[in-house]
Amino acid sequence: MKTPLLPLLLALACTPAMAAEGDDLTATITALDHAVFDSFNHCSDPAQLRRHASYFDAAVEFYHDTGGVTWTRDAMLANTARHACGHFTRELLPETLEVFPVKDFGAIARGQHRFCDSASASGKCEGLADFTIVWRLRDGQWQITRVLSYGHRAIAADSAR
Repeated sequence: MKTPLLPLLLALACTPAMAAEGDDLTATITALDHAVFDSFNHCSDPAQLRRHASYFDAAVEFYHDTGGVTWTRDAMLANTARHACGHFTRELLPETLEVFPVKDFGAIARGQHRFCDSASASGKCEGLADFTIVWRLRDGQWQITRVLSYGHRAIAADSAR
């Protein structure tokens, strides 16, 4: 059976453009991840907490395996202010970040991050978790609509900083 040549050539011709588009999306989401968590890591400053809030849709859903679910940005921020700000920081494990496009919507990012003690001078990173974040692109602005933070566990003593 012969394979039509035209569909094969079209598929091959589209591959580099699609790869470049994927590379651009990964770079965009990587930069956004850095920005949202830079503000998170400095959220004891009210201006940084407001900056952090700006990355989230008002109706964001945040699913946390040990903390439960919040259904709004305000509830999520209240938890962040109460439990995170001034207590710990988050570090992405860059080699774990994967980005997937969502047609006509945005992107899904998943990976692992660790949490480091910012309340003491040790700064030890003793917690590790997996995450999935759904990003929406609307009117040129990226916002987070869903977060899953799960699989929270201790980092082995020899891996903690």
